[in-house]
Parts: sequence; C-alpha cells; structure tokens
Amino acid sequence: MTSFDQPYAPLREQALHAAIDKEYVIALLLKLLSTPSPTGYTHHAMVMLQEEAARLGYSMERNAKGGGIIRIKGEDSSSDRVIALSGHVDTLGAMVRSINSNGTLKLTSLGGFMANAMENEYCTIHTRSGKTYTGTIMTNQPSVHVFSGARDLKREEAVMMVRIDELVQQADDVKKLGIEIGSYVSFDARPVHVPSGFIKSRHLDDKASVAALFGLLHSMKQKQWRPKHGIVMIITNYEEVGHGASYLPQDITEMIAVDMGCIGDDLSCKETDVSICAKDSSGPYDYFMTNRLIDLAMREGIPHAIDIYPHYGSDASASLRGGNNIRAALIGPGVHASHAMERTHEQAVINTAALLAAYIQE
Repeated sequence: MTSFDQPYAPLREQALHAAIDKEYVIALLLKLLSTPSPTGYTHHAMVMLQEEAARLGYSMERNAKGGGIIRIKGEDSSSDRVIALSGHVDTLGAMVRSINSNGTLKLTSLGGFMANAMENEYCTIHTRSGKTYTGTIMTNQPSVHVFSGARDLKREEAVMMVRIDELVQQADDVKKLGIEIGSYVSFDARPVHVPSGFIKSRHLDDKASVAALFGLLHSMKQKQWRPKHGIVMIITNYEEVGHGASYLPQDITEMIAVDMGCIGDDLSCKETDVSICAKDSSGPYDYFMTNRLIDLAMREGIPHAIDIYPHYGSDASASLRGGNNIRAALIGPGVHASHAMERTHEQAVINTAALLAAYIQE
C-alpha cells in the first residue's frame, strides 16, 4: 500500500466546539443569504467575502472565473499534505429567456430547482447596466378565478413567468427599463433565525457551509491557532452548474467539499447533524478520509450521520471529473427541503466548522 492508504496518526484529545464563535457565523450567514448570488452573478457576494477575509487578516485571491482562494500556512513545514476546503457561494437562480408580449418575462433556470418550489416567490431582476427591479415568479395561469386549469397545470419552466413591479404593458416597455434577454433573476432568500436555533431561508445550499468555513478562519484569528498542514480554502461560484472546482491548484493533495447534507426517506441525516457523505452520484468518497472524519466526529461528540446521496454531486465530484490527482471527502450541515425553502439548525453549521477544525489539526 502507498502512504496515502495508511491510517492517520493517533487522534489528539482536544475539544474544539467552543473554538467556533456562533454569533460570528450566524451574523455572516444572514448577511451572505441577503446578498444575491445566482450562478454566474456572484461578484457582489465574492467582494463581500474578500473584504471579510481581509478584515480577518487573510488574503483572498481570485481565479480566472471569479472564485476565491485563501491560503493558510501549516505548522508542519515539512508536510507535503495540502488540504483544500471548498464551499460554493453560487445559488439557484434564473435568467431572462424572452420577453412576453404582455410585459412579463420567460425564464431559463440556473441550477436544478423544481418550478413549483419557486411559484409565487418574490425575485429581483438584475440588468446588465446595474439597475434592479423586483417581481414575482408565477405561472401563466396564476388565478383560479380566471383559469379553469390553474390547479392542474403542470409546473414546469415552460409555463413560468415573472410579473415585474413596474408599469409595463408590452415588451417594449420592459426593454426601456434595461431588462433584456440574459438579465439575471435572483430569488429572494428571506432568511430567518428563530429562537430555537433553526435558520430557514433559500440558498442555505451552500451559504451555510461558506459561513462555517469563515467561522474556521475567524477561530484561527481569534484563538491564535494554525492548522498542522497547508490549507487552501476555495470558494467556488459555478457549483450549481457542475464545474465549480473542476480545476484546482496543483499542490493540493486532498479535498473536503463542504456542502449541505440532504434529509428525507432512506436518509439518516437531521437538521442538527453534520452529514458525512460516503457516496453520491459521482461514486464513493475516499475511504480513509471518510473514516477519519467519522472518528473525529465521534471523538468530539458531534452529532453526525453517514449517508448516500444518489441525486447529488459536489465540488469534489467536479474536481475528480476534471482530472485532479486528489483524494476527496464530503461533509456539511444537514439541510431540509434542499433546493426549495430550506432549513437547518445552528448546531449543524457550528459543528461542521468544528469537525473541519479537528481534521486540519491532525
């Protein structure tokens, strides 16, 4: 066997839960959720994260397609392990496909959402000139008082439209606003943090994980600790369309994609758990990395679940398909109703950061 196939060194006894500042993580998450970033239109969120990284004392570089890269030196200068931790800031969204004669908009999807999950949702239209307009996503048969088939209409992209909150009656009125084919449409997230600790919002996939990663940076800054090995934190911006981390810096040897855990039939994950994914649609994740994450979760007393997600792909999936010579694992906070009106619990987000902290200190 190669050295990569050997078990890791013995675990250190060190509690890490208290090292993650919950107030910091939740505040950043709510701010991030309120910043529109559909796939392809992530620059505002990236600038926000770049500024936050600088405030914490870290430099965020940008790759050619706009993703963020933060490097943290490890304590062990002789180690050749370089661990990538990735989260994605891009979310589901849409783009204007065409303008209807009555001044409404047809959409084309960005990412894999169910049309019925977006029905009657408020949205924002982003023009190429920087102007924004609000609207509502609905079907072309939006009222049971008018359309006899409204209840039975199959909810699919072809029947969805945006009603713009402007005085428009025809296509030319819309074009005069600067709205055109290719304008981006973001879905209002409506984030809420309730007293019981639940966070409900659109786009917890994957902004909850990005907040956990920055909670890790904040902890390293405030508690004055460093990872044992070199870390490359990667914030991708095209995960929802499949190629977020398809290219990685060549020195990376292993990668943990930090993304949501799914909840539902035949799955054991809960909203308070850290999900450890053994296999998704791209195949199994690295046996030894996954084992180590499970061992660390048990050591730290972190509620966790081991699951298989057959309809799921991650940034690690994209990286492996892109030919990167790495080993990979996948973890993240449990999220209910993924790609719809999502919900997780603060425990899962904080403990995701704690599990990562344990891993990078071994």
